[in-house]
Amino acid sequence: MSYGAFTKQAARYREAEVLSASPAQLVVIVYEHLLVNLRRARLQLSVADAASRSDSLERARAALTELFVTLDRDKGGDLAGRLAALYTFMLGELAVLGVKPDATRLDAVIALAGELHEAFAQVARANADAPATVAVS
Repeated sequence: MSYGAFTKQAARYREAEVLSASPAQLVVIVYEHLLVNLRRARLQLSVADAASRSDSLERARAALTELFVTLDRDKGGDLAGRLAALYTFMLGELAVLGVKPDATRLDAVIALAGELHEAFAQVARANADAPATVAVS
């Protein structure tokens, strides 16, 4: 299989995964995208690849922005407010990192994103394992 064919097949698989995902699983997928791009930026930092690092940071910012704008502040209450504050902080850190690369600062953002990813993954797994409720009339 050629690289191009593999890439198309992987994209189709990812599209099917996204289309069939629950809302909780979608959040996990966005976090995975965020982490991939943060880790990619970290690798690019060590090889001084500014153009690619900038692209990876921009993709990470887009993922964080998606997480931020999809927060349901009415249903999420205090938790949504705390997440909004964390996302705002992380977006600010990425803006600084775009201008002044710093491995320690980027590692801190990666660690925070990793902890949030794991928390949301646990929630998604718990929801997937929960039995479906049936309304009886």
